[in-house]
Amino acid sequence: MHGAQPETWWRDAVVYEVYLRSFADSDGDGIGDLGGLRRRLPYLVDLGVDALWITPWYPSPMADGGYDVADYCDIDSRFGTLADADALLAEAHGLGLRVITDLVANHTSDRHPWFLAALAAGPGSPERSRYFFRDGRAGGSEPPNDWISAFGGPAWTRVRDPDGSPGQWYLHLFAPEQPDLDWDHPGVRDDFDAILRFWFDRGIDGIRVDAAPAMAKVTGLPDAGHGPGALFESRTWVGNPHWDVDGVHDILRRWRRIGDSYEGGRLFVTEAVVNGPERLSRYVRPDEMHTSFNFDYLASPWDAGHLRAVIDASLAALEPVGAPATWVLSSHDETRHVTRFGRARSAAATMGFDTGAPAADLGVGLRRARAAALLTLALPGSAYVYQGEELGLPEVEDLPEEVLQDPTWERSGHTSRGRDGCRVPLPWSGGRPPFGFTDDGVEPWLPQPADWAGSTVAAQLADPTSTLSLYRTALHLRRRIPGVRSGAFSWWRTADDVVAFDRGPAFRCVVNLSDEPLDLRGAGRHLLSSAPCADLLPPDTAVWLEPGAS
Repeated sequence: MHGAQPETWWRDAVVYEVYLRSFADSDGDGIGDLGGLRRRLPYLVDLGVDALWITPWYPSPMADGGYDVADYCDIDSRFGTLADADALLAEAHGLGLRVITDLVANHTSDRHPWFLAALAAGPGSPERSRYFFRDGRAGGSEPPNDWISAFGGPAWTRVRDPDGSPGQWYLHLFAPEQPDLDWDHPGVRDDFDAILRFWFDRGIDGIRVDAAPAMAKVTGLPDAGHGPGALFESRTWVGNPHWDVDGVHDILRRWRRIGDSYEGGRLFVTEAVVNGPERLSRYVRPDEMHTSFNFDYLASPWDAGHLRAVIDASLAALEPVGAPATWVLSSHDETRHVTRFGRARSAAATMGFDTGAPAADLGVGLRRARAAALLTLALPGSAYVYQGEELGLPEVEDLPEEVLQDPTWERSGHTSRGRDGCRVPLPWSGGRPPFGFTDDGVEPWLPQPADWAGSTVAAQLADPTSTLSLYRTALHLRRRIPGVRSGAFSWWRTADDVVAFDRGPAFRCVVNLSDEPLDLRGAGRHLLSSAPCADLLPPDTAVWLEPGAS
C-alpha cells in the first residue's frame, strides 16, 4: 500500500482515529455512525491517511463510551449493523484504506451475558470464575485489597445477593460497569480466540488492544501500596500487581499466532501506558504485538530537551526488538493538544484529570500544535491522527455539567470533568451547530461550540493557510518524499531550544521551541512550514527542508 509491502504497511503508516460517536451522523439521531463514516471516506483518502482505527462499535450500554462491551460479535444498533460494517470494510479497502478496530479484552460490560450469569450463579460457581469475585476484608465490609480504578476511587464494588444481603466484591480497574475478566480462565482465552477470528474472517486488517497491561494480575491479588487519593499513574508504577504483569505477554503471543495464520497477517497495536520505553518494548517483541502507542511522547511538554530525550529513548528501546515507533499527540482519552500546548504546564495529565487547569492561550497552543504536527509526521515509524486535530480543534472546556458522560466525572466526585471535552462531534460545514455533523435542527450527543464556523472542514478546505491544509500537504509530502518514511534518522545539532534532525541526505525537520527566531540560512530549501518563514524560523514553528538545495 502506497509503496509499502503488504506485510509491513504498518511500519510507516499514518492511522486516523475515528471516535465513531462523534465523527459523522447519517440517520439524524445526533450520534455518529457507520453510515456517516462511509460517506466521509473520500475525505480521509483526500487527507492522505493510510488506515482507520475505529473505536468500539459493539453493542454497549455506553457507561464508558462503548468500552463496556455487551456483545463482541455484533454492531451496536446506534452505529448500524454487521452488514454496514461489511460495507464499510469493502468500501475502505476499495479506496486503499486499512481498517483497525478496538478490542476491549480486559473487561466486559456488567450487562454482558457472562457477567449476568456470574451474578445469578453465586459464590464459588464456575460462572463467577470468569471474573474476579472475592470475599471482602474486615468481615466482608471492606474491599479485598487496595487496588484503584483508573476513573477514581477503589477498584472493587460489592454485589447484593438474591436475598438482598451484601455479597462478594468484584474487580473493575475501570468503571464499576466494566468488570475485569480473569485471563487465567481457559474459557476466557478460548472465547477471545473465536472473537478475533470472527473479525479477521470479515476482513478487519488489525486490532488495537485496549488496556493491554491490565490483562494479567499477580496471583493472590496482593495489595499494591496505593495511598489515599492515589491516581492511576501507571507511567510511574514499578512491580504493580495489577498492571504490566509479565503474564500478559503469554496472551499477546497467543493472539499474534492467530493473526499470523491469516494470509498477509493481521496488525496488532497495543495501548500500554507503562513505565518507560524499555517496558513498552516488551509488548512489541518479534512474536508479540507489531506496534504500541507511545504515551511518553504524547505526554511530553513543549520542551526541546524533553522531546529529544523521549525520541532518543523510544528509538533506542525499540531498535533491539525491530519494532517501529509510533507517535501520537492526542486521542479520545487525552486533552486535545491545542489546549494543552497553550498552558503554562504543557505536559499531559492522567485520563483528563487536567481539566479545570488555568485557561490556555489557544493562539500559542495552535501555533505549537501545528509545529508539533510537522515534527510528528517527520519522525521514523508510524503516526496517529485523532479526528479533529487536523482541524486544530481545542478542548471544549465549558460543556454544561448536565451533559457530561465520562465516568471520571462521577467517580471523581465532580472534581474532574473527564474526557468529554475532546469528544465533541466534528464540525463539517455551515455557520452554526450542528455544522453538518447531523441533520439541521438535531442536537448532537454533546453540544458543539457556537463559534466553530471557521473550524469546519468546508471552511478550512477553502483556506490554504488552515490547519487542515497544513495536514493535507504534510501527509501528501510524506508519501512523495522517500526520506520521510524510510530515511535514516540523525540529529542535526543547533541551539538547545531547537529540535532538528535529518532523515537521510534529502530531508530535514527543524522545530524552533525557543523564544527567538532561528537563522535558517544554509539549512536547505523550504518544503513546508507550520507558519510563514523565510530565512528566519519564528518561535513555535517547524519547517521541512531539503538539505543542500536552495
